[in-house]
Amino acid sequence: MNPPTPPPDRFPAPARVPRWLVVAAVVLVAVNLRPGATSVGPVLAEIQQGLGLSPTMAGVLTALPGLTFAVAGAGAAALSRRTGISGAVTAGLALVAAGLLGRAVTGSVPVFLALTVLGFAGMAVGNILVPAFIKRHGGRRTAALNSVYTTGLAVGATLPLLAAGPLTARGPEGWRAALGLWGLMALVALLPWLLVTARDRREAATAPSRALPGGPGAAIARSRTAVALCVYFGIQSMHAYVQFGWVAQIYRDGGLDQARAGLLMALIAAMGIPGGLLMPLLVAGSPHLRRWIAGLGTCMVTGYLGLMLAPATVPWVWALLLGVGGFAFPTALALLTARTRDPRITARLSGFIQPVGYLLAAVGPFAVGALHEATGSWTVPLVLLMGTGLVLVAAGWVAAAPRWVDDELAGPPRP
Repeated sequence: MNPPTPPPDRFPAPARVPRWLVVAAVVLVAVNLRPGATSVGPVLAEIQQGLGLSPTMAGVLTALPGLTFAVAGAGAAALSRRTGISGAVTAGLALVAAGLLGRAVTGSVPVFLALTVLGFAGMAVGNILVPAFIKRHGGRRTAALNSVYTTGLAVGATLPLLAAGPLTARGPEGWRAALGLWGLMALVALLPWLLVTARDRREAATAPSRALPGGPGAAIARSRTAVALCVYFGIQSMHAYVQFGWVAQIYRDGGLDQARAGLLMALIAAMGIPGGLLMPLLVAGSPHLRRWIAGLGTCMVTGYLGLMLAPATVPWVWALLLGVGGFAFPTALALLTARTRDPRITARLSGFIQPVGYLLAAVGPFAVGALHEATGSWTVPLVLLMGTGLVLVAAGWVAAAPRWVDDELAGPPRP
């Protein structure tokens, strides 16, 4: 199976934004779309003590990323039609900076939660629209820019885990520095995006010069590829959050100590870096993409099977397999640009699949925990996860077919 070959470019060229500025903007936004969420876990106990946060409110705090990404992300494409893709991402980064800096200094629980939602809403806008920005400005280097983006997401998710310990050790208020640092990082990221927005005057989202395929109201769900990609992204998101929430506990219940379980979780997370580098290039150029997708799903299912049958026997093998299975995330993001031509369709497709994915990401860990509590065992949850891994492969098989979402929305050509 060969990847689809784009037809001759029928669209106006995007504004001439210098390549160095495009790369700098993508790198900086990527490393700022995860720290606001991942910086909470390592200092959650300190946040509870410092703010007097109840266990119930702490549970709400941990559920906010997935829920906010789902709700706020659903409106990102509509926002871009008013402000342009670059303008919307810039506004999102401003929300990230304001929310993360503000929550680091407040002493009020309601204000802390409200500012957290504000920051997460800004991240949701970036989650949805950065792939469309890459589609618009990547040109022949779109695959390479996708690799930079997805690798940056993995790095951004990992940095707070490394910085939390040293910052928290500085004193009883160290947790505030561990949270506020990422607000300062978002301010730094704003600078190139302000320049991009100023230069990007011909962006299609603000001044459309051509009709959207199928018309402006065409439902993205008409596209078989879009629906398959929605299922693929949703299931992989659920698996990622289930793993971050429960795999360490599964290892501990299997006989490992806390330190080893934590290291194994770090291994799973770190695999996102090579996955981010590799998969966008394979999506763009491999004639055997479906085989890769089947292989990733096989790794994931085998990792869960190992956790179920022998979690303390070669535990690093199961972690490595789950980490490789997690390559599904950069694969899904790369397919957003690889299966669309018009950047506005990329934005609509992203706005269709990502809210569903993050909703499942919020629900999945609760469902796994409830099943474990009801059965007193990890067997039923792990069997269920293996079953959804097979669904993941089936959806990816359909999404990887060499078709364009734009053409599916337009329908068959008229005679």
